[in-house]
Amino acid sequence: MNKVITHSLFTDFDIDLFKAGKHFKLYEKLGAHLLEVNGVKGVYFAVWAPTAQSVSVIGDFNYWVQNEHLLQVRWDSSGIWEGFIPEIEKGTLYKYKIQSSIDGVITEKADPFSLYCEKPPHTASVVWDLDYSWKDENWMHSRKETNALDKPFSVYEVHLGSWKRGEHNRFLTYLELADDLVNYVKETGFTHVEFMPVMEYPYDPSWGYQLVGYFAPTSRFGKPQDFMVLVDKLHQAGIGVILDWVPSHFPDDSHGLGYFDGSHLYEHPDRRKGYHPDWKSLVFNYGRNEVRAFLISNAVFWLQNYHIDGLRVDAVASMLYLDYSRNEGEWEPNIFGGRENLDTISFLKEFNEVVYANFDGVQTIAEESTSFPMVSRPTFTGGLGFGMKWMMGWMHDTLQYFQKETVYRKYHQNDLTFSMTYAFTENFMLPFSHDEVVYGKKSIASKMPGDEWQKFANLRLLYGYMFTHPGTKLLFMGSEFGQNDEWNFEKSLDWHLLQFDYHIGIKNVITDLNHLYKNNPALYEKQFIAEGFEWINYSDHQNAVVSYIRKGNNPEENLIVVCNFTPVIRYNYRIGIFKSGKIVEIFNTDAAKYGGSSVGNNNDLQIESIPYDGRDFSVELILPPLSVTVYSFK
Repeated sequence: MNKVITHSLFTDFDIDLFKAGKHFKLYEKLGAHLLEVNGVKGVYFAVWAPTAQSVSVIGDFNYWVQNEHLLQVRWDSSGIWEGFIPEIEKGTLYKYKIQSSIDGVITEKADPFSLYCEKPPHTASVVWDLDYSWKDENWMHSRKETNALDKPFSVYEVHLGSWKRGEHNRFLTYLELADDLVNYVKETGFTHVEFMPVMEYPYDPSWGYQLVGYFAPTSRFGKPQDFMVLVDKLHQAGIGVILDWVPSHFPDDSHGLGYFDGSHLYEHPDRRKGYHPDWKSLVFNYGRNEVRAFLISNAVFWLQNYHIDGLRVDAVASMLYLDYSRNEGEWEPNIFGGRENLDTISFLKEFNEVVYANFDGVQTIAEESTSFPMVSRPTFTGGLGFGMKWMMGWMHDTLQYFQKETVYRKYHQNDLTFSMTYAFTENFMLPFSHDEVVYGKKSIASKMPGDEWQKFANLRLLYGYMFTHPGTKLLFMGSEFGQNDEWNFEKSLDWHLLQFDYHIGIKNVITDLNHLYKNNPALYEKQFIAEGFEWINYSDHQNAVVSYIRKGNNPEENLIVVCNFTPVIRYNYRIGIFKSGKIVEIFNTDAAKYGGSSVGNNNDLQIESIPYDGRDFSVELILPPLSVTVYSFK
């Protein structure tokens, strides 16, 4: 005898929205929900499995026996199976046992909408709730202003499992991180943290980019409410939270979304569109309404229930192109004969429209590595609708330039200045991400040429150039103190390096650059528009020096930036200025506190009526070796 009571959370309108792909709060209906029905407490289960012949809930409450608790399929051809099981409590382990009507195959699946999962390598879902009393009212109230595109975004990218480890190399918990990480991010001055995927994933070496539990923060570090505490405390410290989000692909683990009900339910049935050859994973079917609703509901879920401030969408390029990592004959053109995935483009536009229409102050950020047009332009102008896009070309060209011995840099200055030819075609974020410090690429610090002094001077120069270049900023953990070794996800960062002066100096320079960025509107008010930048001189190849002006809304607050990419001190170096008066050096990467040689301009500098660089006025500077110096007008 079946022990499941007929019950439903779905209205006819819910079903119509679901079928149309327009239900963006599916997590309120599908999944496991603690309820009281007719005075009896228990759990309502609902799962989408349209080709199933039968669906049973199995778990520790029924000794994992099939057919003890059979769900009922709805009459409306939605493919949803549902039912209420009395006396099940929070913390109960469960899965769905699904027998396919196609070939009788039986799958045993975790709940796609589970709020909490067993700690890997265990794979069951856990009945849970999201009860929590938030204390971040001030942040949420001011977020629309704080998180705007004309405000500072200095992002600290974090892998929770390896930022810091506890005794015997154990993971720190969300609650421990809510103290240590929050204090550290506040101390170093970053405006945001970006967490590499926190959604449940089975395989540690995937770093979280192969997800199984899309609605569950990983249990490696604690319970869902513990993750809420971490987000809450970051907000209370004035720090925004961005999550990596992976709608591009998912693993084929037996308990996951793949072949869910014996059919290609979530993945595209055509292997040319439904399988990713690089990652050996499955690709979502973006043309299926219910799958689109699942993914957009997932985005809304994190923004709504975890107060997340931004989503960085992973691997967008792999989604946009039908021929991505495929050889000739392994892909099929779209209906217009092109290589663009039209279903993906439509999905990404709708995702961004839903996010921006429903959440004030939230930003979406695309990791998109090609020249696909208008990624960060509004959908009503034909764009994809993202708030920002990673500037992968800048990252590649800049690191390539900096890895050259300084004596050769005069021959490659165009590599450095090229970014300004396209810097304002998108709302660009400048990333030095985890991808640049793995797989033999070495750490950012280890890429720098020269002896020890020059390596660290180059690193300070790199960061000074990054923070004064138009665009928002992202830096992977460990890079802010000059980690020597490549990132290893299996252990803590090398925090012991902070006992050494050069590494302390890198941390100090990043801290001060963060404050320089936040405290000078010229560095952020027009960071995405051409009016915010003006070259003074980009053609002094012989000296490997560039100079430019950063502009905000108030011309009196404009800043002058001069970069010297060689270890040679440049005395009496003249640059053109557009007005008379005085300037003062407000920042210098060669300062002693950073491990530099203390060369610089200590006094006010008088602007002279000597034409130079096509301007009526000019000033003479001392340029420290391998340095960025920043000047404001008196």
